[in-house]
Amino acid sequence: MDYRYLGRSGLRVSVLTMGTMTFGAAGSFTKVGGADLREAQRQVSLCLDAGVNLFDTANVYSSGNSEEFLGRALGKRRQDVLVASKVRFRMGDGPNGEGLSRYAILREVEASLKRLGTDVIDILYLHEWDGMTPLDETLGALDTLIAQGKIRYAGASNYSAWHLMKALGVAEARALPRLVTQQIHYTLEAREAEYELVPIAVAEGVGILVWSPLAGGLLSGKYGPETPSARQVAGWREPPIRDVPRLWRIVEALREVGGAHGVSAAQVALAWLLGRPGVTSLVVGGRNEEQFRDSLAAVDLVLTSEERDRLDAVSAPPVIYPYWHQNWTARGRFGPADFTAEPSGG
Repeated sequence: MDYRYLGRSGLRVSVLTMGTMTFGAAGSFTKVGGADLREAQRQVSLCLDAGVNLFDTANVYSSGNSEEFLGRALGKRRQDVLVASKVRFRMGDGPNGEGLSRYAILREVEASLKRLGTDVIDILYLHEWDGMTPLDETLGALDTLIAQGKIRYAGASNYSAWHLMKALGVAEARALPRLVTQQIHYTLEAREAEYELVPIAVAEGVGILVWSPLAGGLLSGKYGPETPSARQVAGWREPPIRDVPRLWRIVEALREVGGAHGVSAAQVALAWLLGRPGVTSLVVGGRNEEQFRDSLAAVDLVLTSEERDRLDAVSAPPVIYPYWHQNWTARGRFGPADFTAEPSGG
């Protein structure tokens, strides 16, 4: 297992993070899987033995069951690893049962700590933007939690680039905790992050963790036009696919590159992401141990420049404004972060 620094922090995390959204099976999360405690323990043990040191969950996953299962599965090995959780979505009744107010954050972190069976969350993510709560209130709550020793680092998930930049600016101006990482959706099929989210991460030293790096299994090579994924059958809507023929062209390229190496299409998709600018770690999940074993093997796969070029070309996003204009007129003054916004990665 390889390890990378998380943004500008001194924290090193494994290039693969274990995702636990499939733990617990409650509410709408039954659509993505249903690992019981015994299966969760087997999967966690497998990842621990492979050198994974970061485990990702959220309070909203299966109404808290995911956090509880993760805490129980880690047991005494909790002290040797990092745990990330998230707050923002509704967890209670009433007008303050959701959001990123000071009230909601402090209350939800206390509840998460109890479910996880731990006294500290290593990375707390703001799970989504809350445009109704001032950022100085949200970041002030994080400051309180860090001072209390209840969280160590903070990040954002699913923020727009201007959301993230505003949060970084408020943190600097008010001497409040700086977000060291963002968790985003970024795959060969969905490269929109390259327009703004990847460049801001490179420019500002914000780590990137990628959720659903296989597009909900669609890039695993197991599915095609006539074989929808289990999540699709169950009605899980993430991620949305805007260009279905393009998706299957990408899958075909993944299968062919994987065939040349004797590995799965999924491993190729993960290896491609691990070689992208700014990417720190990929949050991988699975319904069973076999899927985890396949994902874990991706850290050993080295793609050739020709293979990367082929994958870049088949998945290239359109060059939208202002990038086509900048490419034509400002390229001679580009900095390192600017090149990450190019279709081929620069």
